[in-house]
Order: sequence, then C-alpha cells, then structure tokens
Amino acid sequence: MNYYEIVFIINPNQSDQVNNIIEYYKKLVYKNNGYISRFEDWGRRQLAYPIFKLHKAHYILMNIVLNKTDLIKKIENNLRINEHIIRYLIIKTKTERKTTSFILKSKSEYQEKRSDIIKTI
Repeated sequence: MNYYEIVFIINPNQSDQVNNIIEYYKKLVYKNNGYISRFEDWGRRQLAYPIFKLHKAHYILMNIVLNKTDLIKKIENNLRINEHIIRYLIIKTKTERKTTSFILKSKSEYQEKRSDIIKTI
C-alpha cells in the first residue's frame, strides 16, 4: 500500500467549479481501486504571496491510499495541466492519515473560543 497526501490550490475565480474538480479526483482514485482516508476542504484562504496576481485561493487536502504507483503519476500530470489549479503538492507518507489536520483543528478551536466569548457578553 502506498500512502499519499495531496494539497492543491484552486483559482478563486473558479469557485463554482470546485465541487466538479473535487469529484473528478475522487472518482479517479476510486476507479483505480484506491480510497481516500482523509478529505478536508479548507475553503478560501489568503495566499502567503500573490500567485498570478491572485491573493486568495481555495485549498483542498486529500490523503489517499493506492495499490498502484503509476496512478500517482497520472494524478500529478492531471494536476499540472489543469488550468484551474494554481499549485499542488504531493507527499508520500509512511502511514495512513485519518486525524483532523492542524489547520482545521485550530480553526474549530478559534470558533469555540469566539462562541464562548460571545456567550459571556
């Protein structure tokens, strides 16, 4: 089994196409006998630096498990030629990841603190 973590950034002008892009990659993984162990939609976030004069983009995180190593090359080529995807990063991991990522944990903790503050006022 091969474990991969994929993060890709989608052009914010294509916000109506985000679900179609996500579904395409999910189907590609499932069609080739793989599965997604963790999927997180981080939403529209500020970029660290402008890319193609864009300051915000839509972030997606997927942890996938594959039997074949040639599929990851197909996914990478597809990410590279997709004009809606600004940047992507594929990392091979040693174990399967299922826990919530730090970004979503910190976001939920922040929202909990905000709701506690609002309740006390």
